[in-house]
Amino acid sequence: QVQLAESGGGLVQPGGSLRLSCAADKTIFIFKSMAWYRQAPGKQREWVSTIYVTNGGSTNYADSVKGRFTISTDNAETLYLQMASLKPEDTAVYYCKGESRLGRNYWGQGTQVTVSL
Repeated sequence: QVQLAESGGGLVQPGGSLRLSCAADKTIFIFKSMAWYRQAPGKQREWVSTIYVTNGGSTNYADSVKGRFTISTDNAETLYLQMASLKPEDTAVYYCKGESRLGRNYWGQGTQVTVSL
């Protein structure tokens, strides 16, 4: 069993930046990939970005965040999401997910990001 815990959310003005963290209680190299998702009020959870931990750190981004968000790891126990040029439509609860080599998914509890004046 793996525990994931997100942090770093908060209230930020449009155009601002935040860095989210997702701390694992084991090395992240037990995962094939790690990802960020988000869920806005009244909407379905949507994928934001993925990093392939065991594939040279290759990354993918949703079109809505490409060029503004950067996913990375510390090559130890933490996943990050650097968010810049934030927009009100980025407001959501952000979740991290780890996918094991056997295809099992592990989710964190989420952290709230609110972009507003």
